[in-house]
Amino acid sequence: EAGSLSPFVRLQEKRKEAKQVQKELEEKREAFKEKMEDIARRWRELHAKQAELKSYMEKSLRMLKEDDKLRVQALKKAIREREENTQKEMELWRAKKRLEALKKEHQKLSDQVQKYSIFKKYLDDVVKISPQFEDIQDVISRYKLLARMRKDLQQSQEKNEEMIKQNKVLLDQYKAEKEAEILQYQNELKQLQQHFEQAQSDVRFWTAHLADIQNKKTKNDLMLTTMKMAIHNLYQ
Repeated sequence: EAGSLSPFVRLQEKRKEAKQVQKELEEKREAFKEKMEDIARRWRELHAKQAELKSYMEKSLRMLKEDDKLRVQALKKAIREREENTQKEMELWRAKKRLEALKKEHQKLSDQVQKYSIFKKYLDDVVKISPQFEDIQDVISRYKLLARMRKDLQQSQEKNEEMIKQNKVLLDQYKAEKEAEILQYQNELKQLQQHFEQAQSDVRFWTAHLADIQNKKTKNDLMLTTMKMAIHNLYQ
């Protein structure tokens, strides 16, 4: 009996061990299932966080783009305002320079007015003592007329002097041409004088020679007449 109970006890122990293993396996399976569910939950949470992070990133990118756009617009606005301020400063600087120049010009004109005030008094005295002038403007008009006439006369004189210079140049050229012609004529006259002297010498020579010929001819004529008379006498 003891020998027959041992396999049964062992079987019971094996069954008990199997149940224990089954129980542990079930526990491990439940734990694995819970773990898988926890992993799935975490996975869903991770996907949700990824989606949320993606949405946040997209939103952040949009905000960054908008911020960049706003920053660029602000930068452009700042640059434009700075350029406008620079231009206004330059215009203000030019206006100050212009104002300083106008002040200097005003001071200069004031000094000239002060300096030329004596001439106004002089013109007033001229109007007082000259019945042909009613006011200073008549004196100024007369002066402008005389100045214009003087200018016209001066221009006319300059034109005349220029014409005189041109005529002098033409006269010098004409004199040089005529002097050259005179020198040429003098040379030709000298040559003609030489030819005339040579011709006179030739005329004297040929006149003397012609006289000799004439004498010879006369003698020959006389001899011929004598011979004719002798022949006629002989013939008679």
